Amino acid sequence: MADKPADFLPPEDDPAYRVFIDSLSYLPAEEIQLVRQAYLFSEEAHRGQVRQSGEPYITHPLAVAGAIAEWQMDVEGVVAALLHDVMEDTAVGKGEIVERFGKPVADLVDGLSKLDKIEFQSQEDAQAENFRKMLMAMASDLRVVLIKLADRHHNLQTMAAVRAEKRRRIARETLEIYAPIANRLGLNKLFSELQDLSFRLIYPMRARVLGRALNAARGNRRELLSRILEGIKGKLLSANIAAQVFGREKSLYSIYRKMLDKRLSFSQVLDVYGFRVVVDDVPTAYLALGALHALYKPVPGKFKDYIAIAKPNGYQSLHTTLIGPHGTPFELQIRTEAMDNVAQEGIASHWLYKDSDAFGAELQQKTTKWFHSLLDLQSASGDSSEFLEHVKVDLFPHEIYVFTPKGKIIPLPREATAVDLAYAVHTDIGNHAATARVNFTAVPLTTQLTNGDRVEILTAADAHPVADWLNHVKTGRARSKIRHYLKTAQNDESMALGEKMLGQELRALGVAASEVPVARWKSVLRDSGNKLIKEVYTDIGLGFRLAGVVARRLLTLEDASTQPVGKLGASLLIRGTEGMAVQFAPCCQPIPGDPIIGSIWKGKGLVVHTHDCPAIRKARGARPTKWIDVEWEPEPGKLFSVRLQIVVQNTLGALGRIATEISTSGTNIEHVNMDDKRAGLYSTLHFTVQVADRTALARLMRSLRRIPEVVRIARDQGLPA
Repeated sequence: MADKPADFLPPEDDPAYRVFIDSLSYLPAEEIQLVRQAYLFSEEAHRGQVRQSGEPYITHPLAVAGAIAEWQMDVEGVVAALLHDVMEDTAVGKGEIVERFGKPVADLVDGLSKLDKIEFQSQEDAQAENFRKMLMAMASDLRVVLIKLADRHHNLQTMAAVRAEKRRRIARETLEIYAPIANRLGLNKLFSELQDLSFRLIYPMRARVLGRALNAARGNRRELLSRILEGIKGKLLSANIAAQVFGREKSLYSIYRKMLDKRLSFSQVLDVYGFRVVVDDVPTAYLALGALHALYKPVPGKFKDYIAIAKPNGYQSLHTTLIGPHGTPFELQIRTEAMDNVAQEGIASHWLYKDSDAFGAELQQKTTKWFHSLLDLQSASGDSSEFLEHVKVDLFPHEIYVFTPKGKIIPLPREATAVDLAYAVHTDIGNHAATARVNFTAVPLTTQLTNGDRVEILTAADAHPVADWLNHVKTGRARSKIRHYLKTAQNDESMALGEKMLGQELRALGVAASEVPVARWKSVLRDSGNKLIKEVYTDIGLGFRLAGVVARRLLTLEDASTQPVGKLGASLLIRGTEGMAVQFAPCCQPIPGDPIIGSIWKGKGLVVHTHDCPAIRKARGARPTKWIDVEWEPEPGKLFSVRLQIVVQNTLGALGRIATEISTSGTNIEHVNMDDKRAGLYSTLHFTVQVADRTALARLMRSLRRIPEVVRIARDQGLPA
């Protein structure tokens, strides 16, 4: 690497540059010289470029590198911060950076250049694709995201000259993605600053009004806060506990969110201020907690021990809310100095505090594991919008902590269910979860978990995910795995249905499926664009192809695409256990014994209606090729839902007698409700029950008619398709 002449120095009279160089005192002299060369290289590359504020462009990479130096990052990170825009905004290529500063620096700059191309205002699919790039860069080297966060922080600080619409877009993007990532990395100080800066850019008027109210409250409460602060210091001193005590103020955005979420006015947000106690070691932290609980009364349910159970981002502290003088609540945090370092700087404390190397390495390992788990979601999510949805869920966790039977602690989002836990343990556990035991009590898998629950997941070989789980799960991992399973299962079931439908059409044309020559199949595959025969079956089962058309093409019959199909042979036999490939229309709820007809819908497969379903009368005549005759197999092998409408006299206990009769008959009640309007002596009840077939339904209806209060009973088929 060629050095600049010794007399070629940057403008030493620039105060920002001098402060930056002075901040590098933690680096060896030869590495500081490399940073000087990187500054010269960047300044020359950006010479003539100005920011929208009119300042020379070099002021931006210098500020980003200064922030990185505050974390005492290694020389490669500092140099990459100085060069982070040269590949994007100048003619400098990666090869030149490799030659001048080495491959590790060039890789960092290359990763940052890719991130700079991210445009989050684009459509959701493009946003997700770009976010994938960010995740891959972060997973390969955490310094990439740290430099990117410092870059975003400085951009937010210097947006006065940017048009208002762009300011708001970048600020929203920061609140949505970058600030949560900073939080997930434990960068609490940066997290709060990103939120506050974004808040001021999106809602400048609200921020000003809230800021003025906060300043006024600070003045009004100064005496009270001083009294609490002195009380804490005095109590710790009398208990012979060495500690540093700091007052702190909630960030502007966190106050705003609390007002918004809980619908409070500013005057109702009482815990605007809090205090932090920093002690020497963990035992002293618990001693300080006991002493201060003796001084001020704690608020029940507001104590959290993040020392015993650290947050996933490495944060550790004791949290408690106390009632101070005049009934004023305030939050108190107690932790060691090492914990305080991590609380402020998170993953950056790995570089900043050399005495916590072991903990920093563990934190970095956990963080890298989290990034890789997000990349797993990417591979499991076939849809970009789904992937972004999963990631956003994981970026806003608000954790609870539950225990497995072996005592392992699993962090989950608030309102997470036993299904979430099952998938957090292992995908196979989730895919075969049958029921759960929470605190030794059997509960449904969709039961919401609470902090400290002991949860055991019971599995079964024939258990599998159901679509309803998607309405209850809270983790991106569970949602992604369930969707992946359902899509795979639907394709498998649709393939079996499609093979069955095609076999029926071929038999109607006088040919067995096994007799179709291989050459004919190759011709159909070539014309259709499919690679495998099973893909053709799946398309038929999902309604993307008509079985009759494929059958005629296999037999090379003329005008295969225009020949009438769907009425050629015997009816298609179904059992009702085909899964998602066969759906039963909710409008008429067909059950075994009903005359039925099937409709082929693209993407849905076969939808089964009763022959007399009022919802399909017009549709049957309009598109006859979509309809095929369907019949029940002799033993369908499952229970089917059906609605009953029962008119009863308004007498005491009538509903109970009807429910008892249904249960006594061995029939399961899925749902029951009553019409809101009660017409004098009579009421209309709506039951949804499960029966095996039409005969069982008729038997149930006969038994219900014998109840004296029942005036009329009928099957309810009045819902739209």
